[in-house]
Amino acid sequence: MKYVFSGFCFVKNERNYANTDGSCTQQDTVRSWLTMQITAVAADFSDFQNRSNMMQPMARGWGYVLASDLVGNAPKWGVEAAAKLTAKPADVGRYDLVLDPANLWLTIHESIGHPTERDRAMGYQANCAGTSFVAPPEMMLGRINYGPNIMHRQGDRTQKGGLSTIGWDDDGVKPDEFLIVKNAIFNDDQTTREQAPWLRWWSGTNGRPVRSHGCSYAQGWDNVQFQRMPNLSWLPGEQKQSMNDIVAATDRGILIQGDGSFSIDQQRYNAQFGGQSFHEIMGGMIVGVLREVAYQIRTPDVWNSMDMIGGKANDVLRDSVVDGKGQPPQVNAVSHGSPPARFKNVKVINTGRKA
Repeated sequence: MKYVFSGFCFVKNERNYANTDGSCTQQDTVRSWLTMQITAVAADFSDFQNRSNMMQPMARGWGYVLASDLVGNAPKWGVEAAAKLTAKPADVGRYDLVLDPANLWLTIHESIGHPTERDRAMGYQANCAGTSFVAPPEMMLGRINYGPNIMHRQGDRTQKGGLSTIGWDDDGVKPDEFLIVKNAIFNDDQTTREQAPWLRWWSGTNGRPVRSHGCSYAQGWDNVQFQRMPNLSWLPGEQKQSMNDIVAATDRGILIQGDGSFSIDQQRYNAQFGGQSFHEIMGGMIVGVLREVAYQIRTPDVWNSMDMIGGKANDVLRDSVVDGKGQPPQVNAVSHGSPPARFKNVKVINTGRKA
């Protein structure tokens, strides 16, 4: 290791709300963000590699900092950074990808979270990466297949430790849990009090009761509240499969851990994601470290390629503390939980190869 950067960010938010319908709420929230980036440099200074994004922000206090054991874990992360200096560059091709929760959260956020925002899907919101492929007439609930039937995506603002967790939203609504994707089918939307009636008008609910799911949020007292993403989690599978079980069942693949750079189009349909550490899998075993790896997806295709999912014991919450939306822009914080999973025959590119 040649260089280490680390830092702490703590936020306490005191929210007081009252409206003419009789709501009057007072609530305090806290969140902690631990940052660290470790840089390894080659002996001849010809290359450097980083390991970062190890600790995720969480709606917890100082106890979370102590439990994270940054000092104890730093040497391991340093070894991971140094290993990339001599790692084999990835060969371009198609692989079975084993993605851990620290990588999957960002794919969930960008390809499921933002496309199912009701204002973005209807074209009323296009700031911070455009609209959505989940748009009329395809936005009709129950018509979009988002993956295999073991796939369930739950939105809620009640999840313990979640950055979007709250007692009441900024419309005075008590949030609930709701399945955005149920048995792989697009089932429900992120909504506010203003947006809930839109479901009845546009989405073919056939008289089904609709309500706000408590997704209204304003960055501060001087901002106008509008629909923001709740905590959005991929529910774990019923089988007790671990990451090791998924690797053991994979003949030729790549294990990707941690989140890295990403790029996504204006409708959240085509995307590319990197990571922090990459391991080659051959015959059900990890055989070496790789570098310069990114995978390219089309949203419906990649989720439909998923064929293995970890169990509840492997469910991990990961987070984004700076999610932007709106004009003028506002920033909120949101968490995404998921187990590890395997995706078949995904396109992998080499990010370091020159044309």
